Amino acid sequence: MAILAFLGEQPAHGFALKQRYDTLLGHGRELRSGQVYSTLARLERDGLARGLEVERGEGPDRRVYAITDDGVTELDHWLATPHSPGARASELFTKVVLSLVAGRDAGTFLDAQRATYLARMRELTAARHDGDVVDRLARDYEMAHLEADLRWVEVATARMGEVAARIGAQR
Repeated sequence: MAILAFLGEQPAHGFALKQRYDTLLGHGRELRSGQVYSTLARLERDGLARGLEVERGEGPDRRVYAITDDGVTELDHWLATPHSPGARASELFTKVVLSLVAGRDAGTFLDAQRATYLARMRELTAARHDGDVVDRLARDYEMAHLEADLRWVEVATARMGEVAARIGAQR
């Protein structure tokens, strides 16, 4: 959907799309070039984007892509559809349950997780004024998620005995 949104701004070639993604959404998870081109091929196959002209430059020729009317419709639908919270259990939840199933000390794991979250929150707080508005917004988003996960760690810690008893009773 990011590629479609970028094509909705203006037609572009794969390298420009990768740079746009990395600048706005990458934040430590840069997009691989191969993923951009396979996504463009899939979008073109599905009629959501179309290849236009080939842009010639100093380097290799670059095919320019544009979003189609069907692509605009698909993007608009995706953007208007609310994200489904809690659709899948997180790795954090899974590790706590599996620690108990395996007879391990989930409390030790939760303590380590709490320390990791607090350290990351300190880093984000120290950098709160760094970067442009998109960088700051990304940090705000991460901070909100860390705060929510930290609250869950506290709840899980408080319920550990009860959860362990339930899991033990199911053996």
